[in-house]
Amino acid sequence: MFTRSQTRTSAPWPPLLLGSNLVFNIGFYAVVPFLALFLRDDMLLSGWAIGLVLGLRTFSQQGMFLLGGALSDRFGARVVILCGCVVRIAGYLLLGLSDTLTPVILGACLTGIGGALFSPSIEALLAQAGTHSEKAGKRSRAEWFALSAVCAELGAVLGPLLGSLLSGYGFQPVALAGSGLFMVALVVLFFTLPAAPKRAAELKIVPWWETFRQPRFVAFIVAYSAYLFSYNQLYLALPVELRRSGGGEQDLGPLFVLASVLVIVLQMPLARFSRRIGARIILPAGFLLLASAFAAVAMFAWTVPPEGWLRLLPSVLLITLLTVGQMLIVPVGMDLIPRFAGQHNLGAHYGALSSMGGIAVLAGNFLLGGLLDDALVPSPGAVIPWLALAAVPFLSALAMWRICRQLPPPAI
Repeated sequence: MFTRSQTRTSAPWPPLLLGSNLVFNIGFYAVVPFLALFLRDDMLLSGWAIGLVLGLRTFSQQGMFLLGGALSDRFGARVVILCGCVVRIAGYLLLGLSDTLTPVILGACLTGIGGALFSPSIEALLAQAGTHSEKAGKRSRAEWFALSAVCAELGAVLGPLLGSLLSGYGFQPVALAGSGLFMVALVVLFFTLPAAPKRAAELKIVPWWETFRQPRFVAFIVAYSAYLFSYNQLYLALPVELRRSGGGEQDLGPLFVLASVLVIVLQMPLARFSRRIGARIILPAGFLLLASAFAAVAMFAWTVPPEGWLRLLPSVLLITLLTVGQMLIVPVGMDLIPRFAGQHNLGAHYGALSSMGGIAVLAGNFLLGGLLDDALVPSPGAVIPWLALAAVPFLSALAMWRICRQLPPPAI
């Protein structure tokens, strides 16, 4: 069992990392989802300008994950996590105190860069803690990552709820409250996170680009990136299906609640099931579930939607299959990274995984997003965009089946 006395001298205390993940997500989702409303209603920006600001914020986070992970390997996770908190605090302060566009854009980008600094470091520390736990015959590394996913989902539920409760005060006071939350997190983590090993030679640091000189690892992160692309379709493709079926924005809330409930209730049982079955079956099966989510919508896309709640059936299938696929893929995929890294340069490896996912979302949405215009109304042509979306995780399922046949042995 891990105790607090271990946190500064050996492996990090896993509940501390889970709590950090929960707090980080509460602080993020209480503020950022309301940024678009602030830009439109208070700053009177046009739609393209709002999209540009939000796009820059997302790119500043996903695009910087690899750098954040490499810095974690070089200087230690503790230092980089604390710096990430400081950067996000600065971003929220700019959002809360600025009334002109340039500092707001800078603040939005700083919130993303802060996340890019602490997220890969948290994942690397959780991998180390999970390894110690598994060696001790306790909870497995994959199960710790599953618990982390549950905490992240709880944060994604509680954050918007908190933001909504505070929305009467205006966006900027909420942003300032978010900075205060991260200040508290900064103080707590300063006194509780483990320090980096004193002898740098033990870290076996190599340049971050060495992670891309492992052909099987590169193949893995390319195939894995289809997960983030597929799950991102909840924000791009799901509204298209809702419009086809006669639904609207009022239906998004209950559907996202369904996704959160599925994660909170099923993530841990599915993680234990996945551990028994093994990555060689679970990862291809998870990507096939992602593909089946889009194929299920394709079955209905050409038909006239029925009256009543049945019109939401394709959307419910999309949400359910994507979420179950996610719950199978993420803990197992995260657990495999130390096996590719050999327990060294974990931050860079996790950063590369996330950055490749960001590239996949950017490229995939650009290449396939335009096809979704054909799915706005029922027609035979409406099937094609959904089949194109299904093809991406289906190809990853085939790739994962091949990659997982020759996985490196567990490094525990």
